[in-house]
Amino acid sequence: MTRLRSAGAALPRWAGGRILAAALVAVTLAAWLVTVDRMDGMDAGPGTDLGQLGWFIGMWVTMMAAMMLPSAAPMVMLVERVSRGRDGGRRRGVGRAVVFAAGYLAVWSAFGLVAYGSYRLLAGSDLSLLHWDRGGRWVAGAVVAGAGVYQLTPLKRICLRHCRSPLHFLLHGWHDGSVGALRMGAVHGTYCAGCCWGLMLVLFAVGVMSIPWMIVVALVIFAEKILPFGDRIAAPLAVALVALGLWIGLDPGSVPFLTDPGQGLQLPR
Repeated sequence: MTRLRSAGAALPRWAGGRILAAALVAVTLAAWLVTVDRMDGMDAGPGTDLGQLGWFIGMWVTMMAAMMLPSAAPMVMLVERVSRGRDGGRRRGVGRAVVFAAGYLAVWSAFGLVAYGSYRLLAGSDLSLLHWDRGGRWVAGAVVAGAGVYQLTPLKRICLRHCRSPLHFLLHGWHDGSVGALRMGAVHGTYCAGCCWGLMLVLFAVGVMSIPWMIVVALVIFAEKILPFGDRIAAPLAVALVALGLWIGLDPGSVPFLTDPGQGLQLPR
């Protein structure tokens, strides 16, 4: 009888992690399905019109959930496990993990707002340099090449090291309660943005509504953060991005999945 009671008491503690893992998988799959459905036929190449702010933010958050949750999942799961152990409850552990994920996505939402504001400033400037048949392709190529150079900087290494070492972060930066979970999620999201902002700029440069490029960027981010050799691909990735930038500038029509924007970067007048 005692053993049965012990097993019954232990089951909910294990169930919390399973429920959270299943929820992360479900949310990621749903986000990808919504993203593919909403962006079907919308890829206009570099400078794709981002639409109204409300629509863009909703779509951006969905994109970030699809692209970033897989690489953030180990940290979210660890937050649930540590919270469950400290607070002594399955529900609290899952709740803290959800709040942590919300703080993480809030940082990426802020990144999207900055990107949107920058886009609108460019849209209002009417720069002839951005016309695709003039300097637009070289501007897009320079952004991609610049992202490659960033791969080799100390800031990139510091942020990537943080993202690949969740236990070290939690041991030295833990905060109790829901506010603490939100704060940790925001801090982790900031490091993640520091690690991946260059790759996100690549996405904007080649077409933010491009599903193939979204998949490529998401896979690179996952490899960097999760795979055992992820911390060793910075140099090859830097070379690849610089080469891609030159390719876009010299012969954009031959770049796979790159939609020709036509006369310009499709900036609204």
